[in-house]
Amino acid sequence: MSIRVGNWVDGYRRAWESNDPEDIRALFTDDAVYEYRPNDPEAERGIEAIVAGWLDSADSPGETTWEWHPLAEEGDVATIQGRTVYLDADGNPRATYDNLWVITFAPDGRARHFTEWYMEPGKD
Repeated sequence: MSIRVGNWVDGYRRAWESNDPEDIRALFTDDAVYEYRPNDPEAERGIEAIVAGWLDSADSPGETTWEWHPLAEEGDVATIQGRTVYLDADGNPRATYDNLWVITFAPDGRARHFTEWYMEPGKD
C-alpha cells in the first residue's frame, strides 16, 4: 500500500469521526464525484455537494468501528476493502457492513472520484 492511500484513508476516518467540513473538504477535489454505488444517478458532484451529503447522513463520533486493507493500487486508482460495525449505546454491535471503495486520486493526493459499495455480510 502506498503512503498516499494510507494518508487518504486516515483522513477519511478522521472526517468520519469529526464530521468537520474542513476535514471532508481535505479529502476531495473541488470537482470530485462521490458515488454511494456504481453509476449512481444521485452521486454527489462537487465538493460542496459532497460536504452537504456527508453531513446529511453523518454518523455520530464513536458510533462505529472500522477496519480496512488495500486490495489493489494501479496508477491513480486504489481499491480498499473494509468492514464497518455500528455500535449501540452500550457499545455492542448492532449492524455490520462490508465495504468496497474505489478511489481515483488527483495528483495532489485528494480523491477526484470515489465509489463505495456497502452491504450486510451473508448469514451462516
